[in-house]
Amino acid sequence: MNYTANISTPERQFLPKTFEITDWKSLEPYFKDLLDREIPSKQDLVKWMKDASELEAVVSEDANWRQIRMTCDTENKELEKAFTFFMMEIQPHIQSYADKLNRKLLENPFTRELNADKYFTFLRNIRKSIELFREENLPLISELSVMAQQYGVIAGKMTVQVDGREYTLQQAAKFLENPDRDLREAVYRQISERRLKDKEELNKLFTSLVQRRNRVALNAGFPTYSEYRFKELGRFDYTREDSFQFHEAVKQHVMPLVNEIYEKKKKKLNVDSLRPWDLDAEPEGIAPLTPFKTGDELLQKTLQCLDEINPFFADCLKQMQKMHRLDLESRKGKAPGGYNCPLPETGAPFIFMNAAGQMGDVTTIIHEGGHAVHSFLTHSLELTGFKDYPMEIAEVASMSMELFSMDYWDAFFTNKEELKRAKEYQLERVITIFPWIATIDKFQHWVYENPNHSEQQKASSWVNILNEFSSPVIDFTGLDEYRKYSWQRQLHLYEVPFYYIEYGIAQLGAIGLWMQFKKNKQAALNNYIHALSLGGTKTLPQLFEAAELKFDLSPAHVSNLMSFVHDQMKNL
Repeated sequence: MNYTANISTPERQFLPKTFEITDWKSLEPYFKDLLDREIPSKQDLVKWMKDASELEAVVSEDANWRQIRMTCDTENKELEKAFTFFMMEIQPHIQSYADKLNRKLLENPFTRELNADKYFTFLRNIRKSIELFREENLPLISELSVMAQQYGVIAGKMTVQVDGREYTLQQAAKFLENPDRDLREAVYRQISERRLKDKEELNKLFTSLVQRRNRVALNAGFPTYSEYRFKELGRFDYTREDSFQFHEAVKQHVMPLVNEIYEKKKKKLNVDSLRPWDLDAEPEGIAPLTPFKTGDELLQKTLQCLDEINPFFADCLKQMQKMHRLDLESRKGKAPGGYNCPLPETGAPFIFMNAAGQMGDVTTIIHEGGHAVHSFLTHSLELTGFKDYPMEIAEVASMSMELFSMDYWDAFFTNKEELKRAKEYQLERVITIFPWIATIDKFQHWVYENPNHSEQQKASSWVNILNEFSSPVIDFTGLDEYRKYSWQRQLHLYEVPFYYIEYGIAQLGAIGLWMQFKKNKQAALNNYIHALSLGGTKTLPQLFEAAELKFDLSPAHVSNLMSFVHDQMKNL
């Protein structure tokens, strides 16, 4: 099947073409229409679901734009106010109606006549939403949405001075690649000290989030927020015990490779002890990789690279560029991190990131580009609910794209030695990200199983877990205070709780697809596109199967994939 990036917004059939969301009063009649409408036949039911889907897409796109605009400019109070207004004054009413509409759908006799295969995951998600819904949680959930965004406001203000110039923390991180070891250490300490200045505010924010999340879980009849959140995230196909098995697999089969990578780095730099500010550096005389200088150059080189993998992938980003759906460069007042935000009515998503001229920015834009391709591939699916795919497969989309792209990085590097270094960087990152994923995931389980912990208990637990997954090759002497609060740099803890093990599961899937790609590029791309185009219409194991992948978190499977990556590193 030929896919096109010439995405078009479907003509509205239910809402007026010019309708825009301003307040609840103007929006409520459309929810009321759906709730009060008679559904005397299966045909009427399908029409009702399509109208509900259209309304959902319009509402979701409006909310997402409010969030995008606010993260692009955290210092603009009007944008923050618009987002807060939606979350506090509109969203609770929507959620209340959504529950009634979900019940109306499941209680309708014609729902039983819907194609069981086509609607299985859609209806499973509806049942899950009904099970979790509690009226008393609506104000709490709205409050949590607003509070979580405060992380970006706090972090967006963080800057440091290097050589008399002000840099965001993302921009300053480039100095950690500098051959001057004294400069690296000075910048590392400056960044860490700047983070510590807001440690109390970030601690207080996190504690408030944990307490409210715990209350949401208890209100819904769950003993812990971790169990509530597993259900909310739609983790139907693996358990908390599987997560713990994954942590052990990382210890057994990933940490030895991590130690090997850092021993090699220590030898390469010819240092007596490898310090945290040495990890991204090259020996004296070797300049840091500079794959691009400006956001425009990053985009053009990315388009060239994606075009060589598959022209459709590049066309997706070109379409987004035309629609002004890219904000790539780091600047003061911009929230940290990077994301691809779906915009379900118009179809083309928005990529947000903080590029500062580093190799990591290349992998970030290609990673988010994989998410964008996923959005394009699912745009034509009949219902908005069909596009609600599991986050684990969403991350397979992005992480596979990173690995596929490596063979085409000559778009960024004309020098063969630099190209080899870039590939080494990527494969090292594929391996070294696993311990951090396990650390963050294990920490979250502890936090929400002990919601009434003290700050001291939290710090102690974090350090213990961090040490479990830290390489003994790295010398952290004298850095205890920085390490104690290093969890605060992970925005997922604040904004999307428990969303982190997905990266580990997806990395396993991505390595599997990369193995296929190395054997037969076209077959691998066909499997990739086929699986992503299914959206959320299949279960997670079925989506992995559609890509000819094995859904498996066992130590044996992890060991097999790590061996493959290790061999690829040796063969560079």
